[in-house]
Amino acid sequence: MKIQDILWPKDGICTDIEMYFHSNYKRSLLKEAYTCILFQKGGVITTDTYFNSLTIEKWRKYTNVSTIQLILSLQGRFNISLCWKQKIEDRYVERELKNITVDTDRRAEITLDYPEETKGMFFFRLEAVEKGGIFFGGYYAAQIQEEKIRPVKLGIVICTYKREKYVCDNVRLLNQDIIENPDSTLYGRVEVFISDNGQTLEEYGLASEKIHIVRNKNAGGAGGFTRGLIEILKQPDKHITHALLMDDDVVVDTASLLRTAVVLSLLKEEYISAFIGGAMLRSDQRNVQIESGASWNAGNLVALKANLDLRLWQNCLINEQEEYREYNAWWYCCFPMELVRPDNLPLPIFIRGDDLEYGLRNMKTLILMNGICVWHEPFENKYSSFLEYYIIRNRLIDNSFHFPGWGRRELIRELFREYRREGYLYRYKNVSLYMRGIRDFLKGIDFLEQTDAEQLHKEIMASGYKAELAEHLGVPFFYREYERGCKENHSLLHEVIRKMTLNGYLLPAKHVRTVPMAKARPEYVWRAKTILFYDIVENKGFVTHRSTRTFIRQGFEMLGMMFAILIKYEKAKRSYIERGNEIRQLAFWEKYLEIGEQADEI
Repeated sequence: MKIQDILWPKDGICTDIEMYFHSNYKRSLLKEAYTCILFQKGGVITTDTYFNSLTIEKWRKYTNVSTIQLILSLQGRFNISLCWKQKIEDRYVERELKNITVDTDRRAEITLDYPEETKGMFFFRLEAVEKGGIFFGGYYAAQIQEEKIRPVKLGIVICTYKREKYVCDNVRLLNQDIIENPDSTLYGRVEVFISDNGQTLEEYGLASEKIHIVRNKNAGGAGGFTRGLIEILKQPDKHITHALLMDDDVVVDTASLLRTAVVLSLLKEEYISAFIGGAMLRSDQRNVQIESGASWNAGNLVALKANLDLRLWQNCLINEQEEYREYNAWWYCCFPMELVRPDNLPLPIFIRGDDLEYGLRNMKTLILMNGICVWHEPFENKYSSFLEYYIIRNRLIDNSFHFPGWGRRELIRELFREYRREGYLYRYKNVSLYMRGIRDFLKGIDFLEQTDAEQLHKEIMASGYKAELAEHLGVPFFYREYERGCKENHSLLHEVIRKMTLNGYLLPAKHVRTVPMAKARPEYVWRAKTILFYDIVENKGFVTHRSTRTFIRQGFEMLGMMFAILIKYEKAKRSYIERGNEIRQLAFWEKYLEIGEQADEI
């Protein structure tokens, strides 16, 4: 059984050859639109790479795979080495397991057996003995008894809000590679359910027998993904075994879906309820990883394996080392439909925290593998003021269920930190949004059940800062000032003075500062009277001005909020703990999303 193809760079997906092959480039050259490699004498490639190595440890741990074969399609004379690597503490160990020479004057398939190993990474090394050798590709295979192969059918759930281009691109790719491709091993085993929260997709003609588009109320990512899961639940005759939740704005190689399905079909009995997660890689630097699994830690998020350069084989080994993880974000997250019951749906918390809460509630095992990933714009390039509301409100809701020991003292400490940080940056609207998030949590679960999420979101959006084009800001943008705001460091004495003067509030204001919108730090704006927060990618920003009166007024509001926390926090938390099941029910969601008897499918 084929378990993992040797992949090639693809235009529009990833064209960084070092993610696929390492080579002495002067002697080896990709030809024919990434479909083969033509060798000069002495040309070498190795596959100790992110996409084309095989992590034998995970295949043996989680699946019924034992022996591994390598099948290569070649023409010419080559030395083939089967190789193995492992990271042991701070050392990297490498061995050549087998070496043979092949010579064929026409294209032929060569099959080689890897020796028994239980740890580390398998890969191969290919060296051309003569000029003119061609490597056409290949795959890793395993001998599996038919009765141990489980049927797998994926229901891909995509939630979108007015991102037509991204959705059209991803649907086109899925149709081309899988849904309308009889040669795909997933042909007939994938259906797509798109929750159209913006109700704008009808005119694009995307719907088909396998592409289901449903008009949905704009209840955020939580509402959109839940609607997709509900649509799958309503159609048991489709025999969908696993839901794959995927963001609408990611770039994905359909090979990730193939690898996901193969792993699912071969899972050992004790892992049949496992989640499979896809790593997020940067769309602007497609060799750099943003996250591969994550831990919640009561809201102190830890993105695992962040900032690894995956062109380096050392980092590929590091990436496969397993560590404590609590959930995988829904940019690519696959789990069995047996978990998706009418009494076990996600929480209606709009955005930020729906994926992690569902993972904390249901995930016992998360399988992450090199080569299963998506590319996405890094979050550091994004800034949305309104998220201040959702971040704290949903953190409190999630902690009520999963970290009830996180209490009033911790919240009061967090509130003070937020007031100080955002106040020092003159982002007074953010302070108000943060306190509103706490206030709404303190109303208990009834608030979440009875509030119109769409209308509330409009109010929250209107309450934050909105980025505008530079020419509309009224404060000129200078790159040198922006660069200074990114890098400026201060002496210890300056830090002492800054803190003693409340970041300059006790001194006259005299500067105009320009700082990165998403990475601003209070020390950059000491004694500023005006701050330009700028997004250099979008050429947009917003401006804040110092107001000591507002800072003092919000200080008193913070004290009042602290008192409210002392009085109401435990009661609000108990309401979620005791009645949380009410907002996980299918009946609740049908009312919440206003799902009527009339069909909503396009």
